[in-house]
Amino acid sequence: MKKPPIIWTNLILFTSTALVAGIGIPWYAMTHGFDFSHLILTIIALSFCELSITAGYHRLWSHKSYETHPVVEFIYAIGGAFALQNSILHWASDHRTHHRFVDDHHKDPYSAKRGLWFSHIGWMLREYQTNPSQAYANARDLQKNKVVMWQHRHYLSLTMITNIGIPLGIGILHGDILGILLTVGVLRLVLSHHFTFLINSLAHYWGSQPYTDKNSSRDNGFLALLTFGEGYHNFHHIFEFDYRNGVRWWQFDPTKWLIASLCFFGAAKNLRRTTEAQIEKAKLAMRLKRIEQGIALRPNPQEMLAKMREEYNNLLEHFHAYYEAKTAYKIAQKKKDAKQRLELLMANYHMMRKNWVSQKKAWFEMTAAYV
Repeated sequence: MKKPPIIWTNLILFTSTALVAGIGIPWYAMTHGFDFSHLILTIIALSFCELSITAGYHRLWSHKSYETHPVVEFIYAIGGAFALQNSILHWASDHRTHHRFVDDHHKDPYSAKRGLWFSHIGWMLREYQTNPSQAYANARDLQKNKVVMWQHRHYLSLTMITNIGIPLGIGILHGDILGILLTVGVLRLVLSHHFTFLINSLAHYWGSQPYTDKNSSRDNGFLALLTFGEGYHNFHHIFEFDYRNGVRWWQFDPTKWLIASLCFFGAAKNLRRTTEAQIEKAKLAMRLKRIEQGIALRPNPQEMLAKMREEYNNLLEHFHAYYEAKTAYKIAQKKKDAKQRLELLMANYHMMRKNWVSQKKAWFEMTAAYV
């Protein structure tokens, strides 16, 4: 089968920037040296690019997980052009297609099933896709957004202005133009590209699947460190409209912290969240599936499978009782119901919670050998 034509612009861009960073940075370090400000300025520029992609391109425009002020949208649009990952419209359209057809060998633009190289960068080096204008049909909402379409029309100019103008301006202020062009300019761009690309590639190969195994996505805390929280990819693929990827408070997700901060200061609203019950139920279902797979490998599994499913149904009863009691109590609190009713609901909530925690602990202990 004949391979699609090479996209020479992309090939030259990725190759030349990697070579300049790989050769230029060590050469300049040995001949001139870098100071601490080079590092700090590169991190700031990299963070601007990455957060514009994660909070803007991804969670705002691709998934509509929150709403924000047009000024914030404009900042994201500038940062996205600086990151040089195509326009908002094109990026979001591709990403929505990825979620709709994840792992489909032909329809997923960067399917992990086609290999690590393909999903990381290979899909951008050849004309694998059909006419991009056809793909934009899944982004009609974005075509009504003034900031999105302004950036799309002027994308090439914006990339030139940001990728040349910003490093050059910083270099003049710093007093080391060449050093800043290498660090804030080229190194920042290479890191920004490949950190983002890791989510398309390695985050579908390396990590855990606590929520679903219906696709190849993985949760990986290390990748979250490099990608500003995007590494919790298994959670994202089952709950894609949640503004968080690292759903636990301790999980490293600067993107969710940025969005929550914008909301706190009135610059974002309508943050979409998956309920605690939905998250817990997905994890329980995934654990049951692994238990059943473990039991199936043992001799005469039918009796044990029947017992395990019975115990699981019993666990779900406690699960629903707890979350129903919790919901009833929270609603009564908001309505400011009578004190006596609140006390009764609170007592029932605590009792159901105690029963649920006890039952869950017992079930985990009973099933530990099969997971």
